[in-house]
Amino acid sequence: MKTLLLIRHAKSSWTNPDMDDFDRPLNKRGKQNAPEMAQRLVSRGMVPELIIASPAKRARTTAKIMAEEWHYPKQAILLEEELYLCYASTFLKVITKIDDDFNAVAIFAHNPGITDFANYLTEEIRIDNVPTTGIFAIQADTDSWKDFDLARKKFLFFDYPRNN
Repeated sequence: MKTLLLIRHAKSSWTNPDMDDFDRPLNKRGKQNAPEMAQRLVSRGMVPELIIASPAKRARTTAKIMAEEWHYPKQAILLEEELYLCYASTFLKVITKIDDDFNAVAIFAHNPGITDFANYLTEEIRIDNVPTTGIFAIQADTDSWKDFDLARKKFLFFDYPRNN
């Protein structure tokens, strides 16, 4: 079994409208939500063995904050250029490259791709929008990430900061 955690970056700052989108930092709420959501995963026993993130500052920072909560080495976070503002299909390309030694993987990325991909993965639920720091979890009945797309999947949960 392989477990995939799709995590949208935390809330970003728009205080400087001239700043390049790629370089936008997290705002105060984003910095508060990221460790809280990481702890929710800990309480579920869902700590990833591998973290892959978009290199955009807001996704990279969210991954680092959550990695700290999981005692995951920040330098071990894999930055994947393709995840920056990608389409749903790009997630599959990234997933098929994951080493099969990892059974639980977190991917940090952006909307609309992350919402589109979550909806592609299951017909059990439909999500209008994965909010900032939202987590969509799914399990695939396979031993290989290369077979993830065609494997039978089980929706595990969808959680986000205001889902108390």
